Amino acid sequence: MKTNHEIDYRIYGEEMQYVEVELDPRETAIAEAGSFMMMDDGIEMNTIFGDGSNQDNTGFLGKLWGAGKRLLTGESLFMTAYTNVGSGKKRVSFASPYPGKIIAMDLHVLGGKIICQKDAFLCAAKGVSIGIEFQKKLGTGLFGGEGFIMQKIEGDGMAFIHAGGHVAYRDLQPGEKIKIDTGCIVGFTKNVHYDIEFVGGIKNTIFGGEGVFFATLTGPGRIWLQTLPISRLASRILQYGSKSGAGRKEEGSILGRLGNLLDGDGR
Repeated sequence: MKTNHEIDYRIYGEEMQYVEVELDPRETAIAEAGSFMMMDDGIEMNTIFGDGSNQDNTGFLGKLWGAGKRLLTGESLFMTAYTNVGSGKKRVSFASPYPGKIIAMDLHVLGGKIICQKDAFLCAAKGVSIGIEFQKKLGTGLFGGEGFIMQKIEGDGMAFIHAGGHVAYRDLQPGEKIKIDTGCIVGFTKNVHYDIEFVGGIKNTIFGGEGVFFATLTGPGRIWLQTLPISRLASRILQYGSKSGAGRKEEGSILGRLGNLLDGDGR
C-alpha cells in the first residue's frame, strides 16, 4: 500500500517545460520555492518546515535536523504545500527554472529512492522525502565537484526533477561502468555505484580542457544524463560577457562603433 499521495500529471512544452499536477480533494503536492506557475481556485497554499514527509513523530529537533540538511544542498529550510480544499479535481502547475526537460519519476517503480544533483528537485506528491546524500569516499569529496553533495528523493509517490538541455537515460547492467562529466549527471537509482576517477596523462591534464576528474557510474540501475548543466551554461555566459565587454572597450574606431550599432547598442 502506498503511503504518499497519488497524483496525476501532464508535462507541457519542449525547451521550457512545465508540469501540471491534478489533485483530488485533500490531496497535496509539495514544491521548491520559486517553481510555482499557476493554480486553480480552490487550492490552498501553505509554507511548511522541511518537506512535510511523515515527521509527525520526530519532534521539533527531528524536524529541524531534517529541514536543516536541505541547506547543504543549497535549498531553503521551507517548502510550499499546495492542497486541494475544494470538492472537485483541481490543477496546479510548476515551471522549470531554465531551458531543458522535466523528468517524471514514479518512486514506487524505481525502488523507492533516487539520487540526483542538488538543484534538480522541482515538485512531488506529499509524503515524498527530500534529503541529502553524501558521497562517502575521500576522493569523491575532494574532487567530485557537483557530485559530492547530492539530493536523495525517497518514497513511493511521484516526483519531478528538471535538467538542462536534452535528457537521456541508460539502464546499466550489473558491473557495467560508464564515465561521465560530473555536471552531466542528473540522477540515478539507489543501486548504482558512484565514484570519481582521474583522467590520467600529462597532456590530458594540462591541455584537455575537460577537467582532470570525471565521474564513474557502475550498474545495476538506471541513470539520467543532461546535455547542458546549468553550471556549464552560466560559465559560458560569464566568459562571453567578460570577453565581449573587454573587447568593446578597446574598439574605439568607426568599425567598433558600427559593431555596437549592429548589436543594438547605440552608445
